[in-house]
Amino acid sequence: MTDEADIAIIGAGAAGLTAAIFAAESAAPDHRVVLLDGAKRVGAKILVAGGGRCNVTHHQVKADDFNGPRNVVRNVLRSFTVAQTIAWFESMGVSLKREETGKLFPVSDDAHTVLNALLGRARAVGATLLTEHRVQDIKHDADGFLITHSGGELRARKLIMATGGRSLPKTGSDGGGWSIIKHLGHTVTPTYPALVPLVLDDSFFHAQVSGIAQEVELKTFAAGKLIDRRHGSLLWTHFGISGPVVMDASRFWVIANETTSDAQLRAAVLPEPFEVVEKWLITQAAAAPKRPLSALLAERLPRRVAEVLTAHVAHQDSATATEANPAIGRMTRDHRRAVVHALTDLTLPVLRDRGWNYAEVTAGGVPMTEVNHRTMASRQVAGLHLVGEMLDVEGRIGGFNFQWAWATGHAAGRAAGEAVRS
Repeated sequence: MTDEADIAIIGAGAAGLTAAIFAAESAAPDHRVVLLDGAKRVGAKILVAGGGRCNVTHHQVKADDFNGPRNVVRNVLRSFTVAQTIAWFESMGVSLKREETGKLFPVSDDAHTVLNALLGRARAVGATLLTEHRVQDIKHDADGFLITHSGGELRARKLIMATGGRSLPKTGSDGGGWSIIKHLGHTVTPTYPALVPLVLDDSFFHAQVSGIAQEVELKTFAAGKLIDRRHGSLLWTHFGISGPVVMDASRFWVIANETTSDAQLRAAVLPEPFEVVEKWLITQAAAAPKRPLSALLAERLPRRVAEVLTAHVAHQDSATATEANPAIGRMTRDHRRAVVHALTDLTLPVLRDRGWNYAEVTAGGVPMTEVNHRTMASRQVAGLHLVGEMLDVEGRIGGFNFQWAWATGHAAGRAAGEAVRS
């Protein structure tokens, strides 16, 4: 026997739950909204986000914080602003607090607060959640959609696809939704891990400074051309590098590595021009010639990084270095310049990204040209809406991707609800 619904939402993550809530609120009470998810327990990404605290949004969200068509992204964000997000969560009993970074977390510091509020609101407005109902196929006809899932069939007039991308597949987000919508007539751009840590060559010094964070400038090059430049906190790890600036830059390195033969990542651990840093070293050498190089660098770098970087330069440039940690007054010109290069333009030997299991989002997806940005309605398939990570838009780290989920879920849910009501 085929079950029936007015609106079906596939995927009970952040965007799907939001869409279900606004769809049920916008439709008349006698209209049925059904939310299907293949997992036994939904909202896994919400629960792991922000170290288990869930970074709900950022205090200031702009189109420039996203990779995607700026004007379209700007209009979507304006349709459901940060202020509206804060008020919405407040209405569900979740108060948010702003931290120094601008990130907004629940006052409880517990992601369960966010998930439970969304699930509770969905139940309160009459949305039906069916877990362990993995969708296997969807057919579209004049009457709407016939959804085949692991528990049988469901016919729906409107369909909202919220199955996510390929990041964190253990949470159920494996990209399977894209296969379905491609059969329905959509295209999907190439997809890559984004907001993902990067693995460095074992011969580099990262393992010796694992756990240390520092402010740097990162530059990404593709075939010798600068394609991304940004400042922020880098975290040295036992496998390579992570931290906000690395996560944000990763999508550029990953895509360049996949599409060109020469992707490079370079760091300025002292983000100043070469000439300025060299002048500083010369001035310091004149003032305190007997001072060890590592002790001087420790004034501006974490001490352990200063020590390891000093040794790294001596090892790499053994022909110009007279000793591993020289007194700055005894450094040769070539050795001094090698140190300045390491401080201002250090090549990071990236081998690969850490993979989908560690990527927080997906770069790529359905092009925004294939949806109406006001309603998230498909331009290819009548009655279909696409939200969240399914779309070829992704934000930087810090709550921006959740804001995209709330905004697109709101637009699609409200539009589908109003459509069935009218």
